[in-house]
Amino acid sequence: MTEQGREPTAPFGVAEVAGPSMYPTLRHGDQLLVHYGARVRPGHIAVLRHPLQQDLLIVKRIVEPREGGWWVLGDNPAAEGDSRVFGAVPPELLLGRVRARYRPRDAAAQRSPLALASWAFGAVRPVLCDRSVSRRLRAR
Repeated sequence: MTEQGREPTAPFGVAEVAGPSMYPTLRHGDQLLVHYGARVRPGHIAVLRHPLQQDLLIVKRIVEPREGGWWVLGDNPAAEGDSRVFGAVPPELLLGRVRARYRPRDAAAQRSPLALASWAFGAVRPVLCDRSVSRRLRAR
């Protein structure tokens, strides 16, 4: 994940998804509207500093509070790099909540009018809370 700008000084900012860890919810190249300092709860998608490499920003789904911070997981169970690897994330590393995503147009793949209409319909979407995440985790 990359962020445009260094430190969040405004309440909202833009970040870009890099990698498959949040697929299918977020795809590589998606642009995110991040609400810095927003409160989070289980099911929200958040931007945070990686606990082991704090100059790296990551985007993960908040699952539940645990001793030491938040348990976070990617939506793609095959991708690594979440709390299964580094444990709970301390609250001070949580930067903000993802409010919306913008999926850039792939001009090569979207030449037909139907494909262009489909992209236009889904290009900008709010990122909503998935309340079933913590229940699914406990059911395993």
